[in-house]
Amino acid sequence: MNNYRADLHIHSVLSPCGDLEMSPVNIIKKALEQNLDIIGITDHNSTLHGPLLRVLGQKSGIFVLTGAEVTSKEEVHCLTFFENDEILGRFQVYLDSFMSTIQNDPKLFGYQVVVDKNEQILQEIQPLLIAAINQSIEEIEVKVHQLGGIFIPAHINKPANSLLSNLGFLPPELKADAIEISNNSNKEIFLKDNPEFEKFTVLKNSDAHQIEFIGRHANIFSMDTVNFNEICQALHHINGRKVKNI
Repeated sequence: MNNYRADLHIHSVLSPCGDLEMSPVNIIKKALEQNLDIIGITDHNSTLHGPLLRVLGQKSGIFVLTGAEVTSKEEVHCLTFFENDEILGRFQVYLDSFMSTIQNDPKLFGYQVVVDKNEQILQEIQPLLIAAINQSIEEIEVKVHQLGGIFIPAHINKPANSLLSNLGFLPPELKADAIEISNNSNKEIFLKDNPEFEKFTVLKNSDAHQIEFIGRHANIFSMDTVNFNEICQALHHINGRKVKNI
């Protein structure tokens, strides 16, 4: 098995809370500086920077998991990832179908822009991407798995926008592929206090909104090689694949 360093929670300039320096080009550059082998692009309720980042990552030797950080109607954040751009596009159609009608105010929330490899703005997204979509966490999980994707409740012990803060419990029918805890948490203490999560792989990621935070928290994936299927196996500890925090 080989070890791969992974940060699976990174926002680009497309997220209204993402710094303007978080262009796809700058994200890949910083990931290289941080010796990351795998990164996850998780803009709020949008996948639109995924295809470009995948291409840029391939050119630089970084595997890019593409998806979104989706906000359920309970205002719980969930990380979602998909194998290829065709499936990613189908998930974006789903997101658009249930997107909030609240419009973004850049002065309050920040700009929501899609840029190209030369950092030129291609479009500005008008609906407020940090607003909840009109789907429950269970409905989002079912859709993600229908598309063969990965579903991970995000920072589940944060005091806001998390599974434990907003729901207070783990829904019994929710089929998570892993869980993410806040990056300042102690995994052992968390599991001692919340033993119902011991069956899951526990991730700690940067949740980077600024360039300097990329890779500050990461995980080691032990796998034969890097691809979507191997990552899925590692999250479920199948065939000797596994994940640990660093």
